[in-house]
Amino acid sequence: MNIKNYNTIDIVLPHLQTFPATMSNSTPYRKPNTTTIHIMALDGIINVNSLFTLGLFVGLSWYPNPSTTLVSVSCSPGPAVFENLVAFHVYSFSSFLFSSLIASALKQAIKFTNSSVESQLRGVGLTMVEVNLILLRVGILLSGVGSVSGCGFLTMALVNLVQSSSRRKRVEESFDLISFSSTSMAKDQVFIFSFRTLCCIIFVLSAFSFISYLYWCHCSGPCYSQDQVIAYKQNKTINLLLFSSAWNHLSFPSKPSQKLLKIALFVKKWPHRSHAGGLERHALTLHLSLAKRGHELHIFTTSCFNCSFPTYPIRNLYFHLSKPTAAGYLDQASVWKQFQTQNTTGKPFDVVHTESVGLMYTRARNLKNLVVSWHGIAYETIHSDIIQELLRTTEEPQAYALTERVAKVVEEVKFFPSYAHHVATSDHCGDVLKRIYMIPEERVHVIVNGVDEEVFKPDAAMAKDFKQKFGVPESGPLVLGMAGRLVKDKGHPLMFEALKQMLMENDHFRRSIVVLVAGDGPWGTRYRDLGTNIIVLGPLEQAQLARFYNAIDIFVNPTLRAQGLDHTLLEAMLSGKPVMATRLASIVGSVIAGTDVGYTFSPNVDSVKKALYRVWGDGREILKEKGFVARERGLQLFTATKMAAAYERLFLCISNDESKGENNCDYQPPFN
Repeated sequence: MNIKNYNTIDIVLPHLQTFPATMSNSTPYRKPNTTTIHIMALDGIINVNSLFTLGLFVGLSWYPNPSTTLVSVSCSPGPAVFENLVAFHVYSFSSFLFSSLIASALKQAIKFTNSSVESQLRGVGLTMVEVNLILLRVGILLSGVGSVSGCGFLTMALVNLVQSSSRRKRVEESFDLISFSSTSMAKDQVFIFSFRTLCCIIFVLSAFSFISYLYWCHCSGPCYSQDQVIAYKQNKTINLLLFSSAWNHLSFPSKPSQKLLKIALFVKKWPHRSHAGGLERHALTLHLSLAKRGHELHIFTTSCFNCSFPTYPIRNLYFHLSKPTAAGYLDQASVWKQFQTQNTTGKPFDVVHTESVGLMYTRARNLKNLVVSWHGIAYETIHSDIIQELLRTTEEPQAYALTERVAKVVEEVKFFPSYAHHVATSDHCGDVLKRIYMIPEERVHVIVNGVDEEVFKPDAAMAKDFKQKFGVPESGPLVLGMAGRLVKDKGHPLMFEALKQMLMENDHFRRSIVVLVAGDGPWGTRYRDLGTNIIVLGPLEQAQLARFYNAIDIFVNPTLRAQGLDHTLLEAMLSGKPVMATRLASIVGSVIAGTDVGYTFSPNVDSVKKALYRVWGDGREILKEKGFVARERGLQLFTATKMAAAYERLFLCISNDESKGENNCDYQPPFN
């Protein structure tokens, strides 16, 4: 940012993400060569003030010993020396207090700005927060003047202290003289002392006035002129195709776009009730939302056996079914023929979207308006393979998945560029696509998964009904919840062993917790064998799942699969619950970004036990606090509305027609 033009400075905050290489097509971004120097200076001022204030009080409370006096009685100081001794100490204390208050106020202003705009700024790829440069300079100058004045007054106080070291008795008499007793102090001395005290009070109150001004600026809006606001907006226009962070951070209009698109979707399976994986649930949530926003959706998917295909009361939603292959995938020849028919009927497709390899690269490589969403790539699963090998018992045969996986990664690196645009559903996946798969940055876009915020939300009545239904005490034991397929790669052997050991070794833990397990799979029966406080619920419909989340105190996901972004974590967070999950790159990079929303553990029994004991030790009240923060994060990033708006804008950008004056690839961040 050109400081000369904007009178603002960018304070870099270490925990935020990196700034995109380019702000717009025409305006390159130059990373500032200063980072946290201002914050470090403020910290230094506060620390120095604290040390000198401590010395000040030590000096004020210490009286010279008469036996060590180095001056004669004839050189004994008068009352003015002792009066100044106290006065200069008071002045010094006031100066240090003024300086520290100003420095603390500046730090808090930066912190408030970060707190209020962190999601907005990090969303636009910024590592900075805007601080009024003039206000910052004035504040640091005032703080420095306060510190220098305090040191000066402290030096003068020390001079008077040396002068007063002649006799102890004289010290006591002089302190009596400057007391507020009317019998020992002249009226003019009272006036002078009162005036000095009033000056000190005004000096300190001015610091509080400065703090109030900063607070007013923070709460009432920016302290910039209208011209500065316009300049800020012009400079912050972002080319979305070069945007490196998750698009969920951005604030797109909640109203549907005036330009309605014709969209084709390829997905190997459409969800049917509770029998759906994350990819299918993503397809359902996203494309129903897009259809409700007015876009014309044509969904190419497989027909289901022994089931009735679901219907929806949406007129602009069309399904094109075909018989699946023996492996359950789309028959590429059949769906391609269906696609070509629809593409030549009326308006051609504006955007083609495929969930993973629903549409194979051999068909997709000539489509410039195609977007593929990756819910898991081979490179990520190498971590899963390593975990599985480490957890393998001596009785189990050694797997050769790692060797095979490397070959799969090489294969993906070769054919992934055949797709025009790539959507990574986690921050980690986006980084891998750019670094390892070497896909150009402008063709990789991060849009993390979202879930229906109208379904998954806090509801005390739901929680009470669900607990009553399954016999869980209302306010007694701590309730842990797990949901999903109860299979090996979801980490249930690990969780089973950890719970088994804890229930056997700690009777108090066993009596004070209940574990609710929602889902179906071979490990359901094993969980039932652990005791009556492990309740296996079986598979749950979406509405029942929402009640399940409300009934628990924390959601636990022990998955060993290192790819994709599990929907259950997002559903729990939107329901106002903290989460506990395996320390995998996609999870800690996008979901559990800090301890304020939950807990993480390594994929081994000891680490799981340690995390569970930490949850148990924190108790229900701390879990409620973490749940509140988790929901706030969920509302900022993981809602279906945010996800659908991001995809809509990406699709509009890809179908952008500059000849008609469309600029859907440019993003104008809101100025708050």
